[in-house]
Amino acid sequence: MFVVVVFFEAKPEHVSDFKSAILENAAASVRDEAGCRQFDVAQDASKPEQFFLYEIYDDEAAFKAHIETAHFKSFDAASAPWVADKKVMTYGIIGANRDYT
Repeated sequence: MFVVVVFFEAKPEHVSDFKSAILENAAASVRDEAGCRQFDVAQDASKPEQFFLYEIYDDEAAFKAHIETAHFKSFDAASAPWVADKKVMTYGIIGANRDYT
């Protein structure tokens, strides 16, 4: 399994727009991509401009396919001006308490 963790800081005036767009992207990813196993979106309650994504894909190829989808490209283009900061990290699962098959 291939894990992607993303931290976003939305510009304060675009928090609502960003939140709607990322939730739509996450839903489309899980619904439409066979290689996307999980796509969680979290928002900091005390700092609503801060978002945390936790995504699980079958492998790196499935993640690369994700960033080529129309829904991702649409989200990425629309949200770019709304984002103050973004950090992407990737990991491989070495132990899990869930079955992702």
